[in-house]
Amino acid sequence: MSKNEILQKLREEGYRITNQRRLIIDAILANDCSCCKEIYYEVHKKDPDIGIATVYRMIKTLEEIGIVDRKIVFKLSCPDGEEHEESCCREGL
Repeated sequence: MSKNEILQKLREEGYRITNQRRLIIDAILANDCSCCKEIYYEVHKKDPDIGIATVYRMIKTLEEIGIVDRKIVFKLSCPDGEEHEESCCREGL
């Protein structure tokens, strides 16, 4: 999904398009961020006033409108060459 499609979906759902929301969407699209904290660190570099709660709320909003699926897992490479699946974001946020 492109940035414009995400912004349009947010508008359709009645959300304002703020600079912080744009930064979070940009971070998600530009990086393979595997968890909310990584997204927060990327966004915080550009806007030190943004809080981690804002990132968690935005991820939850994107999940509720069907743009993000936090249940997707990522693979960690271990020194022994095995790959293990780990969940990134905590449930119930």
